Amino acid sequence: MAKKYDKMAGQDRSEIKIGLEVGIVLKADQRSGKITEGVVRDILTSSPFHPHGIKVRLTSGEVGRVKLIK
Repeated sequence: MAKKYDKMAGQDRSEIKIGLEVGIVLKADQRSGKITEGVVRDILTSSPFHPHGIKVRLTSGEVGRVKLIK
């Protein structure tokens, strides 16, 4: 079962900082909404807002959109 998350979290680039612990949804997990947790290594979205979440790369190398900020 997928975790519940705040649908508004992670849409503003200003909320996301390198080193922040976040939960992301990987491209492969978009249908299920499965959250993968980790630490932000790179912020990949350049625009200040994205309705589906800011795209980041975790320290593990996984890339996805932020859905949860710890």
